[in-house]
Amino acid sequence: MKKLHTLFAITILLTACVGNDKFVLRTSIGKISKVMVVANASDWTGDIGKEIRSSFGELMVGLPQPETILSVSQVAPNGFGNMMKVARNILVIGVADEEKFFVRNNVYAQPQTIIYVYAKDDEGVLKLFKKHQKEIIKTFVASDIRMTQNLFKKNQLDVSQFKTLQNLGVSLTIHDKFNKVDDTGEFLWLRHHLTSGIAKTGSNNILLYSIPLSEETRVSDSIVAVRNSIGKKYIPGSDPETMYMTTEKAYTPFTIDAVIDSKKAYETRGKWEVKNDFMAGPFLNYTVVDKKNHRLIVFEGFTYAPSVNKRAFLFELEAIAKSMKIQ
Repeated sequence: MKKLHTLFAITILLTACVGNDKFVLRTSIGKISKVMVVANASDWTGDIGKEIRSSFGELMVGLPQPETILSVSQVAPNGFGNMMKVARNILVIGVADEEKFFVRNNVYAQPQTIIYVYAKDDEGVLKLFKKHQKEIIKTFVASDIRMTQNLFKKNQLDVSQFKTLQNLGVSLTIHDKFNKVDDTGEFLWLRHHLTSGIAKTGSNNILLYSIPLSEETRVSDSIVAVRNSIGKKYIPGSDPETMYMTTEKAYTPFTIDAVIDSKKAYETRGKWEVKNDFMAGPFLNYTVVDKKNHRLIVFEGFTYAPSVNKRAFLFELEAIAKSMKIQ
């Protein structure tokens, strides 16, 4: 592997230029959850590339079709020209005189996140990447979340019109393609009809409500039961008497710790279905512990998009959920 001193020097120079009024960054490009890896072909086909593809290629939980957390592409250092440098998410690996791991934002374009992994030899690069791989994935995902939220702000839904949000003291950054399905003052349901491609018969949905906080230690254990009771009460199928949304029994939801608006929360991913019907899809649930008001705020997003990949739709819902502010 050739040393990347020149690339490193250019990086430092351009980073220093950011903030100069005469230096204007280009607008970055790239799909959500996509990372460009700058690496020699021999490294990409060897152990380093295998480890990167394996870690980034971990399957997302709760999706009916297998989809990875991140998609990756590779370009050699000598092919990393001006057109490539406007990619939004970039991982640079290489050999240097000393071990380095660092993150730079808006180096060649904006918004942009570049993560650098340098070590004295290939073995050191592989070891350093393994050490930081979870942090690397979280950094790229968080970068895409911020970018998505900023896009939504440009065409933002006026959430003050929804009495449930007003009553609960909750605000969200939601793009204006969502429309109201139900707004009781205690329960909100918004829907975005998908209008492009094969998914045009589908929809992205947002639910928001609160329940009293009883025992905090049992919150995570009650998430599925709560969402099932809400589905039965508010999300009917074509026959409201016998059909309603519930959690798919054949797939066990996966819950992890999370943070929303600096508050403890639980993120749950799984699959929903309509009882006695054939409708189904993935859901994403954030249950936020609002100790100040002795309650749980529940945000749920679910997607119905038959026969198409759903990672991008769930990511949109995740970005909206993580914009939540609670009074």
